[in-house]
Amino acid sequence: MLNFRIANLILLFVLMLMGVLYNHSPFSRAYFLLPFSGWSILVFYGCYFIHSGFFIRIKCKEETREKLMALTFDDGPDERNTSMILDILKKTESTATFFCIGHNIPGNESVLKRIHMEGHTIGNHSYSHAFLFDLFSKRKMQKDLEQMDNLVVQILGKRPKLFRPPYGVTNPAVRDVILRGNYFPVGWSVRSMDTVAKEKSKFLDKIFRSFEPGAVLLFHDTSSITLQSLEEVILAGQQKGFRFVSVDRLFQIEAYA
Repeated sequence: MLNFRIANLILLFVLMLMGVLYNHSPFSRAYFLLPFSGWSILVFYGCYFIHSGFFIRIKCKEETREKLMALTFDDGPDERNTSMILDILKKTESTATFFCIGHNIPGNESVLKRIHMEGHTIGNHSYSHAFLFDLFSKRKMQKDLEQMDNLVVQILGKRPKLFRPPYGVTNPAVRDVILRGNYFPVGWSVRSMDTVAKEKSKFLDKIFRSFEPGAVLLFHDTSSITLQSLEEVILAGQQKGFRFVSVDRLFQIEAYA
């Protein structure tokens, strides 16, 4: 698999080869920009496509024949929306993983407790979920994740092990913080696009066509179309023989350190 280290080695090799050729048959120095352009495209792809595993391997689905899929919800907890999602999960006897933002927890401690008490798991989605989170220094990034962890420990007595990077963006700093904190990074195989979807019928059709054993579905607590559609999504999956479970159940790992 092509990754950051291999891409750097390829860039170095190509530059060295071009340097040798330049000494024997000079050509425009502008050509030296071409390898950097290709390298930059690869790095951009690696940063913004979480399934690429470019900087660190991130689990996005499970290879299994068992008809299980994982429901995941980002950006909560939200007093109204998360509670309504929990009602639907309880009604349909499904479990899920909630990747929570730390700064949304104060004032919603009871919602966080309910998530845990009803058998769902809680993952770290950072404390700040800052727009430029991936540009934080490693030290600032680590403190951000620890701040989220500490809140969950104070409320539930458990430290989250599951981590989903804000916006799904990775880079060398995110990789190092994941490794240093001994987190289990989680991506997705089905991105519902519920933050931008407008038409419920098209939204549901996209989800239904993505059903497959081992899939990890990404939704958001804050999305109104998710609230409108979640029960239909679950019932449609159940009619096909699927069960919806938490990420740790699907991957057979521990949710807390």
